[in-house]
Amino acid sequence: MHETPTLRVARPTDRLPDVVRFYRDGLGLSVLGEFHDHDGFDGVILGREGAPYHLEFTRAHGQAAGRAPTQDNLLVFYLPDDAAWAAAVQAMNQAGYPPVASFNPYWDRVGLTFEDPDGYRVVLQRAAWSR
Repeated sequence: MHETPTLRVARPTDRLPDVVRFYRDGLGLSVLGEFHDHDGFDGVILGREGAPYHLEFTRAHGQAAGRAPTQDNLLVFYLPDDAAWAAAVQAMNQAGYPPVASFNPYWDRVGLTFEDPDGYRVVLQRAAWSR
């Protein structure tokens, strides 16, 4: 791959409106697209305009998705700017999502972890990715 690919992380949920609220209102992602009853699936795609990643959450009609299998299923966002990190944490708190203790204590040293309605976790890491 010579061009920068776009990464889509796709995940099923039983709580589509609640999950969308977490990632939109808490994390500040935008709804980039959505679909209803597409081959028995409803879904919402969230991300940031122009970013090389987005998240897709789907609900299959008549199927249960269940909760996260462990507390160590993470999406990690590296936010090296202190003001941007503090603003992101404040937005999560104001949206009603308090931090939780991370399963792996490494993530608590320079960041905070938040749990979405399905039990999957998002880490806001106050550091730059350095590799």
